[in-house]
Amino acid sequence: MRLELGSPVNCTDGPFGELADVVIDPTKRRVTHLVIAPHGDHGKARLVPIELASEPDESAGISLGCSLEEAGKLEHVEEYAYIRLGESPDLEPGWDIGIESVLAQPYYGYGYGAGIGYEPAPAEYDPHVSVTYDRVPKGEVEVRRASEVNSSDGHRLGKVDGFLVDDDDAITHFVLERGHLWGRKEVTIPINAVASVHTDAVSLTLSKDEVGELPSVPVHRWHG
Repeated sequence: MRLELGSPVNCTDGPFGELADVVIDPTKRRVTHLVIAPHGDHGKARLVPIELASEPDESAGISLGCSLEEAGKLEHVEEYAYIRLGESPDLEPGWDIGIESVLAQPYYGYGYGAGIGYEPAPAEYDPHVSVTYDRVPKGEVEVRRASEVNSSDGHRLGKVDGFLVDDDDAITHFVLERGHLWGRKEVTIPINAVASVHTDAVSLTLSKDEVGELPSVPVHRWHG
């Protein structure tokens, strides 16, 4: 099965959204869940077990074996927290933090005090930040299209664009985006060349030159 990030996803009774991210068991190198989001609205994304997905069709995309109503009842992904700088959000048991984004940095502003001449006085410092983050099952990691791929000799090779998985949902290869260091060539990286997979990052055992010598494999592109 080819899991191309950004490909359309359909339920049995209509379109549901697009494949936003993939959740992986980093120990078994197996896809466990798909993060499916309505187009342009990650806040409504759902965590879909990989078992519900079937082989993508070039004209229709990924099909889920559930209705739109059933999909809407699956675990939601995105959460919001207003926390002190350096702290982590509180999570329910059984969950880890996947992709996260800081929405606001601490503000160092100035207001007007009540002194002579109303001279500016430092405003109160707020040590909190606003954070959005995805919930993923404990011990698993989340990879998105913007996730960096790094070679063993310290080069940033590009970003993850998709995955190839076998009948047991084990990852056999992942795909580098088009337009990376080798121009428009599409490169598929065998999973045995992956040193580690973390949330939002993949590290390889191969050097930049060794990756450049890997064969190109055509990957279908979705144009929305």
